[in-house]
Amino acid sequence: MAAEQVRGVYAISVAADLVSMEIQNLRVYERRGLVAPARSAGGSRLYSRADIQRLHRIRDLLAEGLNLAGIARVLELEAEVERLRAENARMRRKA
Repeated sequence: MAAEQVRGVYAISVAADLVSMEIQNLRVYERRGLVAPARSAGGSRLYSRADIQRLHRIRDLLAEGLNLAGIARVLELEAEVERLRAENARMRRKA
């Protein structure tokens, strides 16, 4: 992932606006481990573009009726699929 995708740049209020969520929901998702924003030197949350994409995915999964535990599992499985695809691509390049 490119550096600009993972660098925290958005304050929590901006992130909440970008994904049409309440600030409190973003705090809950962080406590539940669904998102892990960076922190400024003063301790403020800083959300990256990747965090914003993840929050969009969380919003979509909530709309489909999943609870937070289900969303956590889906996100874990999606990350595993991505890891396996990357590994598969590396192995194909070696062959």
